[in-house]
Amino acid sequence: MEAFIGKPLRRAYGFEEVAIAPGAVTINPEQTKIDLEIGGRRFDLPILAAAMDGVVDPAFAAEYTKRGGLAVLNLEGVHGRYDDPGSVLEEIVAASPEEVTGVLQRIYSAPIKDEYIGNVVQKMKTAGATVTVSATPANTKRLGPVAVEAGADFYVCQSTVTTANHISKSPRGLRFDELVPQIGVPVIVGNTVGYNATLELMETGVAAVLVGVGPGSACTSREVLGIGVPQISATMDTAAAREEYLRRTGRYVPIITDGGIRNGGDLCKALAAGADGVMLGSIMASTVEAPGGGYHWGMATPHPALPRGTRIRVSTRSSLDRMLYGPTARTDGTENLIGAIHTAMGMCGAATIREFQQVDMVIAPAITTEGKQLQIAGEF
Repeated sequence: MEAFIGKPLRRAYGFEEVAIAPGAVTINPEQTKIDLEIGGRRFDLPILAAAMDGVVDPAFAAEYTKRGGLAVLNLEGVHGRYDDPGSVLEEIVAASPEEVTGVLQRIYSAPIKDEYIGNVVQKMKTAGATVTVSATPANTKRLGPVAVEAGADFYVCQSTVTTANHISKSPRGLRFDELVPQIGVPVIVGNTVGYNATLELMETGVAAVLVGVGPGSACTSREVLGIGVPQISATMDTAAAREEYLRRTGRYVPIITDGGIRNGGDLCKALAAGADGVMLGSIMASTVEAPGGGYHWGMATPHPALPRGTRIRVSTRSSLDRMLYGPTARTDGTENLIGAIHTAMGMCGAATIREFQQVDMVIAPAITTEGKQLQIAGEF
């Protein structure tokens, strides 16, 4: 009798299912280095601020640049559609939970104007920001050159899923191997979760790859579409592609884990799993410098026919400095993220993030509950 062979399934792991194993050697945390290099430029912080309207505006981008980080502004958001984006953000924040998706759909149906793209890039430049802007693949051919001509330093082409091989009705479509040499600034591309897709993107000459499909706190793609891979497995798979590409070419392309990171522990796990940096949304949105007024919503939330996100209340709980460097009285790991990275690396004997990528990890689904009964019960 012939055996039935069905579709194979492999186990994939998220942040809450794994832990970092300490090393046999330890290092003083202050002796560890956490810088991130993208496109030949080095940044003090391995953390990017997500391209979402509740997170990044020109003022936020400038403040984050001063601290050594890279903040990405969404060209398809309110800054690319309105000459007074501040009042539009106020309308989004004021909308009731029942009305907010409809409000977002209406607001984001306004046309994107080239003049607004140029204006916001100039505002960022004047404020002192390292100007990093993003758009979806559908609008990249049009908006990318406009932004670069206005003075953008980096360009991010980002959508829920991005591949080097996109089939469309267009006879040419968007080809990253053509875009990268033409646009004139480093191109960061995302999002992806797989080995082969990442390898093919790197072969087009991109400067970095964003990793993650659907894990963000404001994203509902996994519920609406059923698509996604847990972030630890996604990071490991894409890191393996980076290593193979490095072996073949000698060129190192960083990967940036984007989405699902709730605290310093998740951030450290992403780096240990192989990431060179991370991209944060909701944690950034909870700072007083963020333009969202304590709210956060994803880029797919305003989709006119199939919204895949929701506006969430993150509250204004911190400042950029406290979130990054502390000091803090919070015990949930949402502040002093830089201190968490240095401390974790020190405990593992890793002097650099590159060394931290090599530390052991274990499958540990009880890592946040073992011995924590009183915390779980709220009696601490």
